[in-house]
Amino acid sequence: MRNNIRLGKLFGIEVGLDYSWFIIFLLIVWSLAGHYLILRQSWSFAFRLGLALVTAVLFFASILAHEFGHSLVAIAKGVPVQRITLFIFGGIAQITREPKQALDEFLIAIAGPAVSLALAGGFGLVWLVGRQLDLRGLAELGSWLGLINLSLAIFNLIPGFPLDGGRVLRAIVWGVTGNMLRATRLVAIIGQGVAWLFIAAGIWQVFAGSWANGLWIAFIGWFLNNVAASSGQQAAWQELLQGHTAAEVMMTDCPRLPPDMSLAQLVNGAILSSGRRCFPVVDGERMVGLVTVHQVKDVPREVWPTTAVGQVMIPAAQLRSARPGEKLSVVLERMTNKGINQLPVMENGRLVGIVARNNILNAIRTLSELTSAP
Repeated sequence: MRNNIRLGKLFGIEVGLDYSWFIIFLLIVWSLAGHYLILRQSWSFAFRLGLALVTAVLFFASILAHEFGHSLVAIAKGVPVQRITLFIFGGIAQITREPKQALDEFLIAIAGPAVSLALAGGFGLVWLVGRQLDLRGLAELGSWLGLINLSLAIFNLIPGFPLDGGRVLRAIVWGVTGNMLRATRLVAIIGQGVAWLFIAAGIWQVFAGSWANGLWIAFIGWFLNNVAASSGQQAAWQELLQGHTAAEVMMTDCPRLPPDMSLAQLVNGAILSSGRRCFPVVDGERMVGLVTVHQVKDVPREVWPTTAVGQVMIPAAQLRSARPGEKLSVVLERMTNKGINQLPVMENGRLVGIVARNNILNAIRTLSELTSAP
């Protein structure tokens, strides 16, 4: 992710910060420092600021724990997790594929709110200890973090996709109907309804005079609506692609290039004449890499005549691939998760074609036209 600062790995999962996280972190610190000033005007500025910083860090640690709740259960159920990213709306775990069973989906979805509820109880004990020992700062920290974790659990259990409650509802509908894609489409529609309620509530608050809270609530609603609509669309696409394979849409006429061909020859003799955007690089019968228009663009034009495709290609060892009989929906999911636009199609170690994202999208458009009501 380009806007991501990598922090490291925990339990084998990469953890990162989106740049937007710094905005919400500073806003929370500023808000907490003012909150503590209202409650305890006798506290020094340095103490209030320090307490606000510690509280904000523990708040985001709580969000991280929430996402690890999802992720560790997902891994236990055999569902890979690529990374967890903290951003302006909290956190998100990038789970690379859907669970295979409705029960797995339910357990993965409910794990995050369960962690938040446990943290709410733990910080409630911190508040109690702080009160008993007359440690005001500790009591305020425990009180705020206890309530915010409780709110986080309740908010995430709202039955609107992509919130955890929406995923719990999808697992229930999936378990009852036996159809994950239709369950996703239904819950995505509900999620859009919930999102519009957020937007309406935000607009109402703006006109009621609470413009800051209103804008924030409306912004959250807008975000949820976009994600729910995208999830519904992807489910509709996967439903259309059911029963279709990579072999049906792959290109078999891509020009195959020797590694020593120059980029100038590639552009003038292959890209312009064929209209293709990706080309397998072969040495005899063996595929050694793939070169795309993006690799060519990254090389200054004046050195195209002296630069070989073998120097700029993506080596075969680094390429993801597909099989001719592989489900087209699985191929599209792999492309989306990995952020790639082409996949070589291999059979018994031999290149038989290339599947590009445009091939799949064209198939979706055609299937949509064929199955739509007249």
